[in-house]
Amino acid sequence: MKFTKMHGTGNDYIYINCFEETIVEPVPLAVELSDRHFGVGADGIILICPSDEADFKMRMFNADGSEGKMCGNGIRCIGKYVYERHLTDKTEIMVETLSGIKKLQLQIENGVVKTIRVDMGEPVIHAADIPVLSESPEFINQPVTAGDLTYMMTCVSMGNPHGVIFVDDTAALDLPRIGPPLENHPIFPERANIEFVQRIDDKTLKMRVWERGSGETLACGTGACAALVASVLNNKSRRRAKLLLSGGELHIDWNEINNHVYLSGSAEFVFDGEI
Repeated sequence: MKFTKMHGTGNDYIYINCFEETIVEPVPLAVELSDRHFGVGADGIILICPSDEADFKMRMFNADGSEGKMCGNGIRCIGKYVYERHLTDKTEIMVETLSGIKKLQLQIENGVVKTIRVDMGEPVIHAADIPVLSESPEFINQPVTAGDLTYMMTCVSMGNPHGVIFVDDTAALDLPRIGPPLENHPIFPERANIEFVQRIDDKTLKMRVWERGSGETLACGTGACAALVASVLNNKSRRRAKLLLSGGELHIDWNEINNHVYLSGSAEFVFDGEI
């Protein structure tokens, strides 16, 4: 089986071209390949598949084998892969995901995809649809106790459930200790990605993320979008901001006219391999 490792802002996945490869059991494959000591090493695997509804279909599996509905960094890498590997010559690509069809716009320079802008759709802030258990219709700036600590959290779905917590200093956090009890908190029926966000100014946010099924990652595209939405809901930023993550930066725009969130950033090849 041939594969390609890519990353979007340090969020790395193993990509398999299912136009050429047949994957029968993706769950154990994701666990095996993602292991950073005994496998290839990644935050998960992403399958690039044919689609009856769009140009391509994306299936994404976290490092623990759980299937995610959407991955903002991962889908940008698909845009670069399919264009530069000549699966398409389009610069506007429609990709089917479990959270709907997403539109990608590719910026090309000398035949190379430099940046990709993804229409992530509308954010979901109704608690039952995220889902998060709540006595109020929305879960905005509400206390959540996990272990011996209490956090003020805002919940948003961008295809995946996210819990956003604002902190004074992201660098001071012990994510391996505080991340798991928040990810698996009883208020999240499907678990959740947890974002810790530090406000730099009203156009700049710094973020670390504990991803559902993968642990701490260098970036999370849906998480960056959720962080921007939560920041606006809590009057901490403008609707367009730069997100500084461990693996680089992303640019997020929550459009006031159509309510869609747009994610822009780069994608990079790491290496090709065969097992």
